Amino acid sequence: GGEQYEPDEENPMIGFRGCGRYTDPFFEECFAMELEAVKMVRGEMGLKNVEIMIPFVRTLEMAKDVNEVLEKNGLKRGEDGLKVNMMAELPSNVFLAEEFLEYFDGFSIGSNDLTQLTLGLDRDSGLVAQYFDERNPAVMKGLETLIKAAKAKGKYVGICGQGPSDHPDLAKWLMEQGIESVSLNPDSVIPTWQFLAK
Repeated sequence: GGEQYEPDEENPMIGFRGCGRYTDPFFEECFAMELEAVKMVRGEMGLKNVEIMIPFVRTLEMAKDVNEVLEKNGLKRGEDGLKVNMMAELPSNVFLAEEFLEYFDGFSIGSNDLTQLTLGLDRDSGLVAQYFDERNPAVMKGLETLIKAAKAKGKYVGICGQGPSDHPDLAKWLMEQGIESVSLNPDSVIPTWQFLAK
């Protein structure tokens, strides 16, 4: 049923998604319903450990705007212990890491999008798939910048993406940089743990 509501886009991976959608008047009513669910879980159900994660934050203006939308809907960052984190997955997030952290409580690094957009390739295209590697020096420089910025401000930083599951050496490097959490595919959890325990 999504085709009834989703715009037809040439390249939806860099189209109407994430924070830009949440702050767009077109999506206002739908996002408000999502936030009602968050309020119910945190309020009525008492699960205060539930945090908000905002993906694809392209600009500092978007970061400011989404916090205003949250507050307008009764979810103010810092109030009643609410933490608002962002997915750090764009080159703009790397270049302005410190500035983005003024609006958020931490980063979850989205290594799939960060790799795709840093190297300028479509990760779903078999024609360029051989160039997709989170261990590329440019990508690793971005990862390092994001981790250092978060650590310097005493804020959370974790990573989600395919890289640590595919490359235990990357998982080890991330651990050495001070990453706080790493998401892994179920089949790679035990082998990666064993590798990191050496």
